Amino acid sequence: HVQLVESGGGSVQPGGSLTLSCAASKFTASTGCMAWFRQAPGKGREGVAMISAGGGTTDYAGSVKGRFVISRDNAKNTLYLQMNSLKPEDTAMYYCASGPMWRCGGTWPDAQNYNYWGQGTQVTVS
Repeated sequence: HVQLVESGGGSVQPGGSLTLSCAASKFTASTGCMAWFRQAPGKGREGVAMISAGGGTTDYAGSVKGRFVISRDNAKNTLYLQMNSLKPEDTAMYYCASGPMWRCGGTWPDAQNYNYWGQGTQVTVS
């Protein structure tokens, strides 16, 4: 079993930046693929960014490409999301998720691919 704990959310003005962190209790075969999702009130859970086990493969939702950067530090069992040029439409609860390495394919934005989820951290841009 893997526990994921997000932190770093908060309130920021449009154009500002935030960095989210996700601390994993351990990195195992179940954390080979890690991703950030977000969910705004009244909307479904949206895949934001994905990173493979070694960090060599990343992908982003079109709405955040060029503004957000996903990274991971395997020595610290931690996943990050650097968010720049934030917009009001980025307001949501942000979740980190992990799954086996083979999930880091074209279907990575599908939330059903992931076995473990954090509790979420709120990001408000206004």
